[in-house]
Amino acid sequence: MNIHYPGGPAVTPVKQITIVIDGEEVSVPEGSTILTACNAAGKDIPTLCYGDTLTPKNACRVCMVELKGSRVLVPSCSRKVQPDMVVMTDTDRVRHSRRLVLELLDSSVDLSTTPRIPEWKERYNVDSDRYGKRASESLTRDVHDPGEHHAGNGDVAATMCQPIKIDNDLYVRDYSKCILCYKCVDACGTQWQNSFAIQIAGRGFDSQISTEFAAELPESACVFCGNCVEVCPTGALSFKSEHDMRVAGTWDESQQTETTTVCTYCGVGCNLNLHVQDNQIVKVTSPHDHSVGHGNLCIKGRFGFQHVQNRKEDGGS
Repeated sequence: MNIHYPGGPAVTPVKQITIVIDGEEVSVPEGSTILTACNAAGKDIPTLCYGDTLTPKNACRVCMVELKGSRVLVPSCSRKVQPDMVVMTDTDRVRHSRRLVLELLDSSVDLSTTPRIPEWKERYNVDSDRYGKRASESLTRDVHDPGEHHAGNGDVAATMCQPIKIDNDLYVRDYSKCILCYKCVDACGTQWQNSFAIQIAGRGFDSQISTEFAAELPESACVFCGNCVEVCPTGALSFKSEHDMRVAGTWDESQQTETTTVCTYCGVGCNLNLHVQDNQIVKVTSPHDHSVGHGNLCIKGRFGFQHVQNRKEDGGS
């Protein structure tokens, strides 16, 4: 049935699908995922590779839920709801799966800058040393040369021993924190930027994120929009300003404020989230629900904030 509004086009109502989540009925628009329905029901489902502006990749498998009638657990981030689905988000089977995934990740990559990881590890009783010494503890860094990794006593994957890549003044690549979620590849590819500067190199256990022919960023197809940094869930890609502050031990998110404003470089109207610490802008993000940029920015909007704080030493503006 179409609804006609005076002076406007016919509007087809969106069909609502009702499913059961942990014993409670939830109705969401047709085409929604189980994860969307869980969020609507107030269920906190852990996610890492999921991006709300990207097509789900089903890479990390930490958002798995149990579906009545299904032989295997299903990824909530990509499975579409169907009428009369019965979903269970906190069964022993689900908890065991999430614990296993987090333990394997924590033993192979450095999750020390991944948001909410401590909370999830506590929730699922994660034993970080179950499959070997924790990756974040298996590397030591030379504070005088933060670009070098040194293997510790634990077994560390080959990607963990890569040096931190600092080849520009805007953002840093630390592949020891990469979980191969492919979000940066998608953001740089057909889903948003269409620069194709980032791809997967190698196969199997040797797979890693790389530029074409492993070129340095300034020599690659990268346009430094920073949209890959925006979607990175673990800090493998980070602002150079954030990296430098972490090395110096001055990065403190509890002391930071976040202010939304409009980018002034052009008339498109992109929104910026300014992260400020000690009266200095330390990084810029963008709201994903904004109708203009959907979290994406250009090089000016993302990194062109230094002029705001280039104050003269004599106190002049």
